[in-house]
Amino acid sequence: MTPAPPRPRGARGDATFLLVAALWLALSIGWRPLTSPDEGRYAGVAYAMLQSGDWLVPRLNGLPFFHKPPLFYWIGAAAMAVAGPHPWVARLPSLVGAWMAAGSLFWFLRRHVSRAQARLATAMLCSAPFFYVGAQFANLDMLVAGCIGACVLAAADAAMAWERNRPWRGALALAFASAALGLLAKGLIGVVLPAGVYGLWALISRRPRVLRLAAWWPGWLLLLAIAGPWFVAMQRHFPAFFDYFVITQHFRRFAASGFNNEHPFWFYLPVLLGLCLPWSAWLLAARRRPAGEPGLARRRLDDVDLLMLAWAVVVVLFFSLPRSKLIGYVLPALPPLAAGIARFAGRAATGPTGRRLLGATVGAAALACLGSVVLAARLGTPPDATLRLPAGQAVAPGDRVVMLDQYFYELPFYWRMPAPVVVAADWRPEVAQASDNWRKELADAAGFDADAATRLLQPIEAQPAAVCAAGRSWVIGPTNAQAFAPWVLGMTPVTSNAHIAVWRHDGQPGEAADCLSHADTPGAASLAGAPA
Repeated sequence: MTPAPPRPRGARGDATFLLVAALWLALSIGWRPLTSPDEGRYAGVAYAMLQSGDWLVPRLNGLPFFHKPPLFYWIGAAAMAVAGPHPWVARLPSLVGAWMAAGSLFWFLRRHVSRAQARLATAMLCSAPFFYVGAQFANLDMLVAGCIGACVLAAADAAMAWERNRPWRGALALAFASAALGLLAKGLIGVVLPAGVYGLWALISRRPRVLRLAAWWPGWLLLLAIAGPWFVAMQRHFPAFFDYFVITQHFRRFAASGFNNEHPFWFYLPVLLGLCLPWSAWLLAARRRPAGEPGLARRRLDDVDLLMLAWAVVVVLFFSLPRSKLIGYVLPALPPLAAGIARFAGRAATGPTGRRLLGATVGAAALACLGSVVLAARLGTPPDATLRLPAGQAVAPGDRVVMLDQYFYELPFYWRMPAPVVVAADWRPEVAQASDNWRKELADAAGFDADAATRLLQPIEAQPAAVCAAGRSWVIGPTNAQAFAPWVLGMTPVTSNAHIAVWRHDGQPGEAADCLSHADTPGAASLAGAPA
């Protein structure tokens, strides 16, 4: 009898390992509400895309929103079409990006170092609190980090295979496809950062010949075929698209000041070390070495070491140059950091004591990850994320919804609003463009659709007559709204919390335009009487 072929236990074990890593990253994805403004904004745009059926133009409150490209919204809207609009569903694009980063790192280290090193580095990456929370945060940073990681590692794999006369075109095509997805995820950094990493690695590893692979024309055709159609379509429909998306959102934002979150040049170093604890403490192991092995300063770095070094340096340096810095920008630097820490930890944790310390770090990292999610829920939950209408009440199609002097990003998503809302505020250019906030985002978007902006961005003083028109109107504003909109006292209070209140008015045909000026009518009530 012919014996059965041996089972590929290594491959099966690798698949199981990656599945466990994906499940771990998704463990607490639905524990907390959406965080404002980022999660509410991006979840809301994806929900609006699904609701409107327009899968080409991202829209914020019904207005074209070109801060970022559409890949995050496409994934989020597709997921909502299957599972419904829930916070955990809105975070799935980030989870996809995290799995791309972790899976690519595992695949590359498994091919070019060892299975043990690949598993250790991937486990460290997935249990670093910074990476873990980023995988469950609905914004574009983790998605583009995954695309960048896949591009860098596939390009390096192709270069090594090309040098050894092994098949390389498949890996290089994967690199260009990943760059195209990065371009659709967050713009030019999806191409610029991998190109910078690849170029620096080729120079410091003394292999300038591999730079010719960057000019591989089938790869550029593939990139253009994937990413090009959306950009061409937007430019054709919106002539100002190129100037706003490329010049303003990339170059002006990179070079200028005046945006939020300005920090010093060295900002990302303590961010990386602090948010990757307890794993970053293993960098101290770089000073230790087994007997007979040269120290770090005297040990020759191999090709993989140099790739990870170039990767981390390019990403951190690139995002350190502009004054505006958000913590999530530097997420693409975490895979090479994890690979470097795994190198040091693998050499240091050779004896029983070292292995016990490594196991204890795994447990501490897991607790830190889960604790970070709980902390994010306590610190990052906006007032409107927990505001609900009383049982039996809902915004119906045809209802008019007005937000007073604030755009509450989460409410259209949580309340399943069937249409964009009227945002009543001061829309004079000197006010709307004064700060990098919700007002500026909507004012910028208004420039791409003047007709929709006229309907949706209105002055506060125009609202009483509109609310008094026939039909149901909802007004959402701060609890002290009567200070600048006293006419809300003529409406029926619906619900409130410590920060936000909701009023309703059922307009009748023929009702006077000043129907809300009579605060002593039976429907009038003070904010103190609104049910919580």
